[in-house]
Amino acid sequence: MEEQKVIISENLASALAKAIDECQPDRLMVLTDETTQQLCWPLVKDFDCLRQAQQIVIKAGDDHKTLESLAHVWQEMQRHGASRHSLLVCLGGGMVTDLGGFAASTFKRGLHLINIPTTLLAMVDASVGGKTGINFGGLKNEVGVFRNASAVILDTTFLQTLDRENILSGYAEMLKHGLINNQEMLDELIAFDVEQPDLKQLGRMVADSVKVKQRIVLEDPTEKSLRKALNLGHTVGHAFESLALRRQPVLHGYAVAWGVVCELYLSFMKCGFPAKLLRQVSNFILEHYGRMNITCDDYPTLLELMTHDKKNVAGQINFTLLGSVGELKLNQTATKAEIEEALDFYREGN
Repeated sequence: MEEQKVIISENLASALAKAIDECQPDRLMVLTDETTQQLCWPLVKDFDCLRQAQQIVIKAGDDHKTLESLAHVWQEMQRHGASRHSLLVCLGGGMVTDLGGFAASTFKRGLHLINIPTTLLAMVDASVGGKTGINFGGLKNEVGVFRNASAVILDTTFLQTLDRENILSGYAEMLKHGLINNQEMLDELIAFDVEQPDLKQLGRMVADSVKVKQRIVLEDPTEKSLRKALNLGHTVGHAFESLALRRQPVLHGYAVAWGVVCELYLSFMKCGFPAKLLRQVSNFILEHYGRMNITCDDYPTLLELMTHDKKNVAGQINFTLLGSVGELKLNQTATKAEIEEALDFYREGN
C-alpha cells in the first residue's frame, strides 16, 4: 500500500477540484449521512467541481454502519451508472468514510475514492490509514478491506459544526496518538482546554496527530507489527462499543477513551507503566468522558466480546500496552483475572 495522500486544506474548493481532476472520473457521487447532508453539504454544494455530482445519503449513526446501508450505496451507484472509472467522495465522519470506503473498494471491484472527514474523529483516525468496513453480527468493523483513498482532504472549517461530544470523541484518538508518540505531545493534549477549544490550535494539533498515524501506517500498512500500536485502548474499547450497541450506542471515541483507562492499568500491572501517568491520564478521561454504566455482571459479556477481536492470535486476547509514553509493548496478553481487575479500576478508580 502506497503512502496515503493527505492534504491539509486552507481552500477546500481548490483542493477538492484538484483531487477530482487527478481522478478524471466519468461519474461523480458524494456520500453523506443525514447529519452531514444537513450540516456539511451546504458548505460545499456550490463548488463548481461538485455541480455534476449525484448525492447518496444514508442514515446517521454507527448502528447504521451495516450491510443494509452498504447495499443501499451499491444500489445507488448502480442506479447512477457508476463504473470502475467513477469517483465516490465521502463527506462525513468515520461511519461514512468506513462504509463509503468499503463500498468504493468493492463496487465494480473498486472505483476512485476521496475522503473529506467532517468530524475530529474521522480527521485523525477513520479517514486516514486505509481501513474500511462495516459492523456485522453485532461486532464492530467485522467485515472490511484495506484500501487507501486517492486523497484525504482535511479542512478544520468542519470542526465548527461539531458539538462537545463529537469533539471529545475525536480527541480520544489524539490522546492515544500522544501516548504512543512522546511525552511532549501528551502534555499538550492533557493541558488543552478541550471543553472550549481554540480551533486554530486544535487544527495544528490535528496535523501533528495525523503525522503520527501516517508514519506508523506507512511502515506497516496491513498491521503485521508496528501498526498494532494504533490499537491502544481498542481491545477493551471495542468490547465497550459492541456492548453499547445492544443497549444505547456510544460514540467510538468515548469507548476508546474508556478502553485506554483499562489498558493503561494493564500496562501498569504488566509492563511497569508509571502510576503517576496512569492517574493523570485516567483522571483526564474520567473527568471529561464519564463512565459507561457497567457492573461485574457485564464482565463475562465484555470478555466474550474481546475474544472476537481481530488482533487475537491462537485464541489469546491481544493487547497493545505501554512501558511508558512512547514505549510500545505489542502482542501482550492478560488473564481473565487481570482484565477483570482493569475493569474494576475503570469502574472504581479515582
